[in-house]
Amino acid sequence: MTPFERHQLERRMIIEGRLPPGQRLTVRFPVLHYGPVQRMHPGHWDFRVWGEVETPVTWTWHEFRQLPRTRVTLDVHCVTGWSQFDMVWEGVSLRDLVEAGYIRLKPTARYVIQHADGGYTTNLPLDVALQENFLLATHLNGQPISPEHGYPVRGVIGAIPGRKDLKTPYFWKGAKWLRGLEFSPVDKPGFWEQRGYHNEADVWKEERFG
Repeated sequence: MTPFERHQLERRMIIEGRLPPGQRLTVRFPVLHYGPVQRMHPGHWDFRVWGEVETPVTWTWHEFRQLPRTRVTLDVHCVTGWSQFDMVWEGVSLRDLVEAGYIRLKPTARYVIQHADGGYTTNLPLDVALQENFLLATHLNGQPISPEHGYPVRGVIGAIPGRKDLKTPYFWKGAKWLRGLEFSPVDKPGFWEQRGYHNEADVWKEERFG
């Protein structure tokens, strides 16, 4: 894409109301994370669900891949200022898992804490995590996500084009190398939230730092 084409696309995103304040369009996918890239060992990998649930669940990699899958097109917005549009993510919808009874929540569940390899965590209110724009993603644009971007599973949160009714946090609210979900009655700020990043992180309100 030429600089002129990029400029024209960015202008179109502004006109369509898809570029939040303080953001700029990028056509690449920057690699940003704290600590080293985590590597998967399929025979030892599992995905845990615990906390305010009727029955804790653990899925092997084989079992995780058998869960109902969905695909969603998202605009994603990083707190560092870049935005990328119309990214096609595929994976497992938490909303679908709850509606289908794979996860049975207790009435006391109010927050979802994402736990990732390397000790990283990040938090979302339950009502946000159950939106259609939150995904336990395994694929991007038809290909498995790369190790640098969170293989084999990463949390993804973004804006569905045309859906202004869904809350959209910044992209760090989806954890790379995701290994489990803790459902909690109380909020538990994660790695970046404890270091001064905004707990709600709404992209349209430019809630970058607390």
